Amino acid sequence: MISNSMWSWWSELTGNKEELTLALLAISIITVVVSWYRSRKHTFPLPPGPRGLPVVGYLPFLDVNLHHEFTKMAQRYGPIFKLKLGSKTHIVVSSSDLAKVVVREQDDIFANRDPPVTGIAITYGGQRITFLSSLNVVTSMMWGKSLVDEEKSKDLGVELREVISKIVELLGTANVSDLFPVVARLDLQGLLREMKRQKKVLEGIFDRIMNERIATKVEEGGEQAGRKDFLQILLELKGENTASSFTFDQIKGLFTEIITGGTDTTSTMAEWIMAELLQNPKILKMVQDELEEVVGLSNIVEESHISKLYYLDAVIKETFRLHPPLPLLITRCPNQSCSVGGYTVPKGANVYLNVWAIHRNPEYWDNPLEFNPKRFINPDGTSKYDYNGYNFNYIPFGSGRRKCPGVRLGEKMLVYLLASLLHSFNWTLPTDKEHDLSDKFGIVLKKRKPLIAIPSQRLSDKNLYE
Repeated sequence: MISNSMWSWWSELTGNKEELTLALLAISIITVVVSWYRSRKHTFPLPPGPRGLPVVGYLPFLDVNLHHEFTKMAQRYGPIFKLKLGSKTHIVVSSSDLAKVVVREQDDIFANRDPPVTGIAITYGGQRITFLSSLNVVTSMMWGKSLVDEEKSKDLGVELREVISKIVELLGTANVSDLFPVVARLDLQGLLREMKRQKKVLEGIFDRIMNERIATKVEEGGEQAGRKDFLQILLELKGENTASSFTFDQIKGLFTEIITGGTDTTSTMAEWIMAELLQNPKILKMVQDELEEVVGLSNIVEESHISKLYYLDAVIKETFRLHPPLPLLITRCPNQSCSVGGYTVPKGANVYLNVWAIHRNPEYWDNPLEFNPKRFINPDGTSKYDYNGYNFNYIPFGSGRRKCPGVRLGEKMLVYLLASLLHSFNWTLPTDKEHDLSDKFGIVLKKRKPLIAIPSQRLSDKNLYE
């Protein structure tokens, strides 16, 4: 019950509207302050990092090895730090423990992407499923035809290789339009214009391939005999008016991504592996000794040999450790603000996982700068580690739901390619060229100077080379 004195006070207060207004305002202010204070106690601060830069301060970031710079900054600010570039907040994670939080414990929050302007252009406005020598294997699976069999196909293969190489280069070029979306339409560096030009070239190639396939089907009056290739399946789905049907743009976007991710990465890593082997001739000899034992000098490498090449597998894994194909992986973009390592990662930030730094961290690896394949071999001689992303000290292809979907195919293609090159030929470096192992940052980590190596016949039977 309300006492008489309290009722009297309330009656007097409500009788004076000005005093009532002031009282309610005071209560509201107190409520807001208390709520703010309580929420502040449970809100984590943003990660440390350098202050925002003036406009001209962004220019150096357009032409640097970001994985090197981010590693230096991590030594100063810690395993998670923020960097304000343009209108966007960038968060860099450089430890395996925090990487696990991002790609496993909060994988659903960090599963989104914030693709660059050029990435949107080349994928037909985001018409894709992933965002993500080898070229012949991939194209054979996709539309049933190698690019080395006919003259017409050879010309198409050369054209396709050139445009894919240019697209990968453009995707890896820092773009001021991504830092300042307000000026994106101006395309100050001309990257968007060039990407659209390359897209038009690529679109012409795909149109020729698809039109040829459709025409062939009509001429034959039905389905092609034998097993269906990927293009045939997609074209059939296109004709269905269902939720799983595809448009031509979606098919082209998917093809762009598969070819880009399945060819350029493989050839780049093959170059890194060959470069490391030529830098370490004793290790090269051990690889060739294994090939001689498993394959034999009177045979060429076949798919059945791949699973027995444990030392070559270790060489490949060690190269992926020192030269991960995507040193910062592909950026993630949280769909809500969350906590990582005691810091707030704001919604919409670009989150990088500095795999390059994790793979070279002396806390995780003994003598991390040494090329030592034995670290990937168990005492019983079997392979140690894998590419599944469960050991967060070694995640060259990422982890969680955004892990590279083509790992298994790429792994087999790479082992087969390297085994064939190393078993069939001996390799030497030109005497008048410096052997350089420095890298050049991009969406795919490439050698700064292309590898030049001289092959010579290794097998005695020349017929094996036909």
